[in-house]
Amino acid sequence: MSYSIVWFKRDLRWHDHLALHTAASHGTVLCVYVIEPRIWAQADAANQHYQFVLESLRELYAGLRRLGGQLHVLTGEVPAVFAQLHAASPFRAIYSHEETGNAVSYQRDLALGRWCQSQGVSWQEFAQFGVVRRLASRNGWHTHWDAHVGQACLPTPELGAVSFVASPLAQQLPPLPQELGLTLFDPPQRQRGGRAAGLAVLESFLSDRSNQYRGGISSPLSAPTACSRLSPYLAYGCLSLREIVQATLRQRTQLPLTASRQKQGLSAFISRLYWHCHFIQKLESEPEIEYRNIHRAYDGLREHDWNQAHFDALTSARTGWPLVDACVVMLRETGWLNFRMRAMLVSVAAYPLWLDWRPVGHWLARQFLDYEPGIHWSQMQMQSGTTGINVPRIYNPIKQASDHDPHGRFVRHWLPAMRRVPDSWLFEPWRMPPEVQANCGVIVGKDIPSPVVDLEQATRAAKARLFALREQAAVKSAKAPIIEKHGSRRRDHTRSTSKQISAKNSSQLSWEF
Repeated sequence: MSYSIVWFKRDLRWHDHLALHTAASHGTVLCVYVIEPRIWAQADAANQHYQFVLESLRELYAGLRRLGGQLHVLTGEVPAVFAQLHAASPFRAIYSHEETGNAVSYQRDLALGRWCQSQGVSWQEFAQFGVVRRLASRNGWHTHWDAHVGQACLPTPELGAVSFVASPLAQQLPPLPQELGLTLFDPPQRQRGGRAAGLAVLESFLSDRSNQYRGGISSPLSAPTACSRLSPYLAYGCLSLREIVQATLRQRTQLPLTASRQKQGLSAFISRLYWHCHFIQKLESEPEIEYRNIHRAYDGLREHDWNQAHFDALTSARTGWPLVDACVVMLRETGWLNFRMRAMLVSVAAYPLWLDWRPVGHWLARQFLDYEPGIHWSQMQMQSGTTGINVPRIYNPIKQASDHDPHGRFVRHWLPAMRRVPDSWLFEPWRMPPEVQANCGVIVGKDIPSPVVDLEQATRAAKARLFALREQAAVKSAKAPIIEKHGSRRRDHTRSTSKQISAKNSSQLSWEF
């Protein structure tokens, strides 16, 4: 029997799935998902990602069963698995969505491409986001994004509309996390995977929570409900970008004129979805962003000054700055943090702690349930100041606490010892006199940590080193090709789906939304 394979990757849905739709229009299909040990062995992979994928696969399996088919979950390296399938029962084509992943997934795709060519197997890929493969120039890039999100969503196939074939290989149980080298820890309060959960989050955001979006996404207190919380469902493709954009536009149109605040929130949300793809395009165009400074003059800035004690203090929530430590604990328990607090964590790591962005980035990738490589590594470099084209944003964690958690509700929720610290010492508890420590029962250095470095002094030294490099003539002159390759372009937003936001503010508009 002649058939083709639909290879599910980070597109775990059956609605608006162009690969499935196209393959079905060409005949019988075999739906496959491959659990790849090499992918899960990487430093950016965590058990919470694996569990989210398994939850999504169970729902995808049930969804395909309702269509009269089956999802075949296999384990192994993709080229070898497809070679086994082909040897057992030759297929004519593979259909899948494009993936802008890490270096290992990129090399895997290259290897599969070579295998397909050697076997005469056609492999057709479709855009998952508004990202352009082999993009020649950023000029007019927004038109590609608008065209992608403007296409009609493909409906869920009806029962009997797809002709399925059984796998020639035996179905396998998914490996246990430890068999893939993953730790068993799974954040107890993380979001659950699957399309149904994603649709519920989308509905609650569009109908209600988007009213808080403008003005509510910066504070860690309001952000958990004000933010869309759709990022993991986009990262793993439980929902398509197109259906989210179109649902948002419909909701914005249907709202009454009196709902101006909510309309503004939905407009801002669409803008963030635009920047979501803008940043992924950076990694698509330059895969080295994952592991190499965008501006090569910054090579050696921090790499040779690694301080393991600083890194351990950060990752164990023992920096001594309450807001930083509370954010780390929240991440550990929920797998999520709002953008501003993510940016603050990276800023603290990069400046007062003077840590290289690569190992910090791998740690954070494991913490973020919604880890999206294209956004993640661009943001790691932007917030660490190694792009060479963005104005460094150096966040003071004391000021951030004063601005966004003035009464200490967030800090006291995640750091129980801080509940006993008087309000007057909330932002700098290490300055409490000994008698105050004794009275409140919180001893600095025992119940709560002392700051790992002097914040003001360490930040001043870091800024001096960074700005001394930025001011060098050779460093300045090397910015132009980076801007040409990766810089955003201004456009007339009145004729475009998404509202234009200046490049100056673009670094504030991604990572999560």
